[in-house]
Amino acid sequence: MAQCVQSVHEFIQDSFVPMVAVLCSEDAEKVTRKNNLNFSELLRPFCRLTSEGHMRDPNNQVQVVKNLRISVNNVVTRPSVPASGTPSLAQRLLLSEVVSTCQPAEGGVANVITAGDYDLNISATTPWFEAYRETFLQSMPAADHEFLNHYLACLLVVSSSEAVPVEKFLKLSQEQHRIQHSGEYTNPKWFIPNTLKYYVLLHDMSQGDEHRADSVYEDMKQRYGAQGCYLLKVNSRTAAAGADEQIPDPWSQYLHKSSLQSQDHYEESASVLANNTAVENNVGGTPELDGHHSEERDGSLVNSLDSTHPLQLDTSGDTPGSLDALRAVAVETKAGTAAAAAASHGACLTLNDHDRIRQFIQEFTFRGLLPHIEKNIRQLNDQLVSRKGLSRSLFSATKKWFGGGKVPEKSIAELKNTSGLLYPPEAPELQIRKMADLCFLVQHYELAYSCYHTAKKDFLSDQAMLYAAGALEMAAVSAFLQGGAPRPYPAHYMDTAIQTYRDVCKNMHLAERCALLSAEILKSQAKFSDAATLLIKMTSEDCDLRSALLLEQAAHCFINMRNPMVRKFAFHMILAGHRFSKAGQKRHALRCYCQAMQVYKGKGWSLAEDHINFTIGRQSFTLRQPENAVSAFRHILTNESQQASSQQAAFLREYLYVYKNVTGVCDVALPQLPLPYINSSATRVYFGHERRLAEGEKQAATHVSLDQEFDRDLAAMWRDLEEQVVASANRGVVPATFQATQCCLNSQTDNLRFPLAVVEEPIIVEVVFRNPLKVPLVLSDVSLLWKFTLKDFSRPQDAAVGDALAFSNEKETLVPGTKQSDDIIATEVIPEFFLNPEETKVARLKLLPHQTGQLNILGLVYNLASTPSTGGTTVSSSAALKSDGPSPADGTSVRGRQDLEIQGPRLNQTKEEKTSVSHGPDRRLDPTITPPMPLLEVFFLQFPTALLCGEIRKAYVEFCNVSGVPLCGLRVVSTHPDFFTFGSSSLATPLTPLSPTSFENCSAYKTLATPPGATPGSVAAVTLVSAGDFGLGEGGSGTSNGVAEIPLEDRVLKPGQSTQLPLWLRGPDHEGVHEINFLFYYESAVKGGKISHRVLRHTVFICASRSLCVRATACRSNTLPEEEAEEEDERRNGSMLVFVDVENINTNEAGVREFHIAQVSSSSKQWRLHRCINPAEDKDCKLNSRERGKLCFRATRCKPVQATSAAIEKYIFADLSLGNEQIISSTTPCADFFFRRCPPSDSRRPPVAVETQGRLSRSQGAGPGGGAEDLTSLVRKCNEVDLDIIVLWKAFVVEDNKQVILEGQLHVALQTIGKEACSLTQKEEAQEMVLLKFKPELPPPMTRPSMEQLSHLIKTNLHYPESYRHPFIHKSLCLVPVTLTLSNCSLAQVDVIIDLRHKTTSPESLEVHGSFTWLGQTQYKLQLRAQEVMRVPLRACFLHAGVYNLGTPRVFAKLADQGAMCETSQQTATPALIIIINDT
Repeated sequence: MAQCVQSVHEFIQDSFVPMVAVLCSEDAEKVTRKNNLNFSELLRPFCRLTSEGHMRDPNNQVQVVKNLRISVNNVVTRPSVPASGTPSLAQRLLLSEVVSTCQPAEGGVANVITAGDYDLNISATTPWFEAYRETFLQSMPAADHEFLNHYLACLLVVSSSEAVPVEKFLKLSQEQHRIQHSGEYTNPKWFIPNTLKYYVLLHDMSQGDEHRADSVYEDMKQRYGAQGCYLLKVNSRTAAAGADEQIPDPWSQYLHKSSLQSQDHYEESASVLANNTAVENNVGGTPELDGHHSEERDGSLVNSLDSTHPLQLDTSGDTPGSLDALRAVAVETKAGTAAAAAASHGACLTLNDHDRIRQFIQEFTFRGLLPHIEKNIRQLNDQLVSRKGLSRSLFSATKKWFGGGKVPEKSIAELKNTSGLLYPPEAPELQIRKMADLCFLVQHYELAYSCYHTAKKDFLSDQAMLYAAGALEMAAVSAFLQGGAPRPYPAHYMDTAIQTYRDVCKNMHLAERCALLSAEILKSQAKFSDAATLLIKMTSEDCDLRSALLLEQAAHCFINMRNPMVRKFAFHMILAGHRFSKAGQKRHALRCYCQAMQVYKGKGWSLAEDHINFTIGRQSFTLRQPENAVSAFRHILTNESQQASSQQAAFLREYLYVYKNVTGVCDVALPQLPLPYINSSATRVYFGHERRLAEGEKQAATHVSLDQEFDRDLAAMWRDLEEQVVASANRGVVPATFQATQCCLNSQTDNLRFPLAVVEEPIIVEVVFRNPLKVPLVLSDVSLLWKFTLKDFSRPQDAAVGDALAFSNEKETLVPGTKQSDDIIATEVIPEFFLNPEETKVARLKLLPHQTGQLNILGLVYNLASTPSTGGTTVSSSAALKSDGPSPADGTSVRGRQDLEIQGPRLNQTKEEKTSVSHGPDRRLDPTITPPMPLLEVFFLQFPTALLCGEIRKAYVEFCNVSGVPLCGLRVVSTHPDFFTFGSSSLATPLTPLSPTSFENCSAYKTLATPPGATPGSVAAVTLVSAGDFGLGEGGSGTSNGVAEIPLEDRVLKPGQSTQLPLWLRGPDHEGVHEINFLFYYESAVKGGKISHRVLRHTVFICASRSLCVRATACRSNTLPEEEAEEEDERRNGSMLVFVDVENINTNEAGVREFHIAQVSSSSKQWRLHRCINPAEDKDCKLNSRERGKLCFRATRCKPVQATSAAIEKYIFADLSLGNEQIISSTTPCADFFFRRCPPSDSRRPPVAVETQGRLSRSQGAGPGGGAEDLTSLVRKCNEVDLDIIVLWKAFVVEDNKQVILEGQLHVALQTIGKEACSLTQKEEAQEMVLLKFKPELPPPMTRPSMEQLSHLIKTNLHYPESYRHPFIHKSLCLVPVTLTLSNCSLAQVDVIIDLRHKTTSPESLEVHGSFTWLGQTQYKLQLRAQEVMRVPLRACFLHAGVYNLGTPRVFAKLADQGAMCETSQQTATPALIIIINDT
């Protein structure tokens, strides 16, 4: 139980006090009425004695009476009525009024209890319960089975102004005797027949004659004795002194209890209230009492909530009257005493008068009341002692004689009834009970217990259960109050008494008193569990107020245990709140639910939370607390509700209705709405117009749209592309202020800076809504809330700050349909937006700024409704509410807002940020509106979606400037720069082919007709081209960044202007689907804006099908050319053979019938194709599916004239046409794609692969200490070939029964002699696992030439006749002259050793070729300068005719300046066969 102001001993003592009646004359009443008081009210503040009293018990022991209080009341007579065990209507009204007027004080003391995870703020005291308890005990009617509240004495008060005061005393005494003994009145009840009469002479000091009063008093003492009368002088204060002196008013705290015994007024008000249905806070329309009285008043009217579960939500389903309690707020009707006069009390009394009254009470008690009680105790004790000496049977006969008998004997069943046995007033059992009660009243608890115990036995033996229960109750209380605690508190006595009162006697009034006493005693002994059990047992359906108070006290018992039972506390608080609500105590009900909410909140008890919040919302609204009601309903709708859809619909309707009736909230600012959920972090902001769809054959650039998902890798790729093109536009340097363009902002983008938007370009905000309920929601008039600050960026910053104007549309959105600030920012409004149950849906809202400045998007404003206001067919029928009838809330909508509050990323850079939780800003909703910028739109015409690998196709691109600002600096960058080209702007390339055949076939190449009579492959056209002519850097290095400038007329695209340019495409080299990204970059022709440039993205997907596979190998020529002047340069510069293997790997996927190899071209700085040396019968090389063709070409070094310093970086293109027309490979688009090949041949070589002539000549003079890099480069140069082969093909495809000719080109880069190169690069397998390295790797060792590289230093060739005739008959030895030609292939001096001693030992070789011998010197040591050719004459000796292989000499070589290097065997040529013929 809660803490009380009084201790348990004080509480019990004040509950049972001696009762004193008052009879006043009319004149005496007039004297007291001067102070706005009657006589009993005048005495009430002074009825507690401040000094101890003494009396002697029957054993003549002095008994001390401490802190005694008496109760003085006016005599109120009432006709005889049968006693009832239930409270009267007036008493229930009184108790209800007492509880309702006693509310917890604002800022009262709160008891903070910590139990486990709970920190509860609970009111430390419950003064309403104490007031109820005190009023309940004092208003209990007097009963016949006990005498505690019977009057012991009567004060007869007469004014001294009476003519004959003694006669007046006599009349009052006779009136008292008539009231007590006539039998006309059951109330008041008197303790003993000989009631103490105490005569009081009241003298008014302001008017009366004091001497006369004294003389009358002396006469009274002679007549009634000094101990039976008193002279009380009052009203000493005059009116003049009243204004100067402030006298305390001790009566105010007692006046609200003044009518406890005078209940006529309550009977009156009860009859009025019973007929009034508009009672305060009445949910069901029943009176503010309880169900029991309702049944009494009208048998057909029962408590509508008695049959429901205590925790059932009172929503009444979806019936039409479910909101009646909220629509008809009850009018508070107070049923209490009449209002006291405005004048103060005791105005005519001084402090001396207060002392006189206090002295009067003390004299009356000590000299009159206590001696009277002592005398009666002795008389009753004598009867008890005389009874003890007699046997039970004899005493029974004596009782019959003494007491005149009792009612006739009845059956046991009848005796157990509460009215089954009634003792006459003189019965000995009642005399024992009287003695016990007298002892109890004067605090002689030991004797009282003994008497109660004795009386209990007698009552039980007589089966007088009502009397027995009363004796048990007081015996238990007496045992507890005994000093020194001689015996433990007999709690079982109380339990038996309560059970008897409740079950046998059907008297809940007495049972409740018994429970209140016992619970307080158990609480004082810290037996909270027993006290709670007792209180809970006392709850019933007959009185909601009592049940509510007892349940609340039981909850306090649970929380005050040594180990607090928090959940039981909360559960019983809910039950108490429910009963308070039924009793009409709405404020107490709200308080109980709020205290219980502390336990259930956030613990996963979702259904309990919903019930509590719903009840709190209803009670708050009823009590005119709309803000609290709205807050409670918000919690129902914002939690993850597990309620059924019908219950959620009821919640939502009530919430909307409450919101609708909140007055004064929507006048200033829109309220925050809890529904639907908005995922603020998922909000996306898009800057710019939405992408236009294709117009006819035009395909618009994809750019960025809200329909695309964000990919972090793609975003990084676009950022890299933008960095490349920005660096290209800024002379290779990325500015320090560079920020990648972000057209669409989301939670994964960088939002730390203010985004830049352009005036007159829309801003689209995508908001993610989620409906958490199982009922549909309808939003209407949805728009964005914003705040805008005007700024003129064309003026200096300092000047623009002072006159900045701020605008907002918050006030305009209070009422939907009002004119928006369209001249500043046009705001789009969505008329209706539907959300089905538990649906997540996005809404896109648009703003169009018309001024420059700073925009802040604050949130959204909309109307919220539970069902469609018009045309509910748009919501699916399954989501419709299942209601039996039209709900009053249907169509109800409230207008509110939700703010978009986005939390930025967590900061984790500095130490302070890592140790704390701090978040950076997220500026995606705060764009800066900048001045106008150009806006580019790109359209593609005839753009393919599928190509053959290497296929060349021509398309067109249209650029449109749709803004009012001219644009310039148009560039494009791509992830696949080898996929497209806009052509060479430096070369005057015609846009149409030259030859008529290619014109008919719409060829993408520039072609020339082959001269008539020319042999295919024999004529090679040679052209010199620089990489710079195609917009690339030196040596093709410009292809690494892939940035291309788009040629525009005057380099500017004016507003509204459009231009169309050709675009050549080449299919990727590998089959499959390829994603190709373009980034178009452009700038404003008007400089100085906040945005430096803009970009436009485009992504295409190309499906590439297999076409041809080209493999090429370079080999050294076996024979030296003839000694002709024309080919002297060729001899000096060298030549080689190039074998080209072409395979058709197409599987007819694209309907390709056959491929024709139309031309083979070469591109190199040092080599060129000379002629095709394998004859072909057909002009074209045709390849069907899976066919392979082989071509052989002779390649020669370029002449020195072609390798001058002026043209050293130029590429030599040689075209060898195999058909009837020649494709000019050195022009667009063939050369473009050659230079854009990916990766280029130069980039695959180490840095030392390409050497200039000057560097090589300097390296020849390197001594033995030369660097290893020079050595490696010299050796590698012998074997390297810088030659690219371009195979141009045509494919014949059947489409729609028409033959279409496709064209394409494939590139093969030859790098090393003897090493095959392929047009299809092998895909590298991904490395599965990489070993972790904990130590740094050692630097790689110095690279040295490999044995294979060193074996190609010297090229050998044998010159001899193919056949030789010799007469072996005449001359047995045949000598044949042979010339061994040595050619130094390197650019360094080489030491050569020729060994002729080597002989073939292979038996197979001996079988085929005969054995011969070299004559003369068998070993030569020579030294060859750089690229020197030396001839060594040899002689071979044959003994027989036959076929011989002369290729037996072994050649060893090493670099002359590498002394430590061993000679390496050089690769020999193919077998040199000679035929020796016997000439007979």
